[in-house]
Amino acid sequence: MVLRSGPESTIGDALLASPSLAGLGIEELHARASSGEIVDADGRPVDLDAPSRVNVSLYLYRDLPDEVPIPFDVPVLYRDENIVVVDKPHFLSTMPRGRHVTQTALVRLRRELGSDTISPAHRLDRLTAGVLLFTLRPEVRSAYQELFATRTARKEYRALAPVDETLAETVTVRDRIEKTAGDLRARVVDGPVNAISDITLVERTAQGGVYRLVPHTGRTHQLRLHMSLLGVPIVDDPLYPDVRPELAERPDRGDFTSPLRLVAHVLEFTDPLDGTERRFTSRRSVLP
Repeated sequence: MVLRSGPESTIGDALLASPSLAGLGIEELHARASSGEIVDADGRPVDLDAPSRVNVSLYLYRDLPDEVPIPFDVPVLYRDENIVVVDKPHFLSTMPRGRHVTQTALVRLRRELGSDTISPAHRLDRLTAGVLLFTLRPEVRSAYQELFATRTARKEYRALAPVDETLAETVTVRDRIEKTAGDLRARVVDGPVNAISDITLVERTAQGGVYRLVPHTGRTHQLRLHMSLLGVPIVDDPLYPDVRPELAERPDRGDFTSPLRLVAHVLEFTDPLDGTERRFTSRRSVLP
């Protein structure tokens, strides 16, 4: 935060007057300052009784918001000196974002493996489960991230949706998808194609059809939107074809009984460091 008060007040007075720190009392501020939680731009502890100055930047390490624990493990599928591949559960974000901080795959792995250098090479949506690759050393990070930036890593998903026999033969969807800030859903718009997916019905069950989904591009919500446009929306999707707030809010109340039935089933690539052909398969099912 940046102090706006003049020299007639102390730093403590200026912090108390800040709307962003509403609810903090002077005793709590002093306690935090004493423990080194309030520092200046150079990381030096701040004296709250010192005169305030205009436009001085201060940093306060605030408490993290309460997070609903995600009651699922993050099994390791493979690990060597460079990478670790996990089978991410539904509801767990890949990395901190918004109100999800500690309940993310990245923070879980860093704590479990005791390393702060772990970094995701790509991402899966919070609601999507399956194969997720992390790098273990900073010096190899760019090589593995490049696999996903250039689309040379091959991905295959599984989804549960209503049976449509016309999709027993692979259908390729090609369109243009855009997602704007503030809009929960991605939308198809006019313009050059930027989203391509192959969709195939591969199994019929009592719960519905199991589909193989192969994305050739990586637009936000691409597979979910393409399935919906084909008339076979993925089971328990809170956004497509319609927004379902009651379904979206369940995890925040500790209800994990209705996951989006979408799993990143297979990840394949040629290892950029030694040329080894890698293939990892999720052990998670889209069936209830």
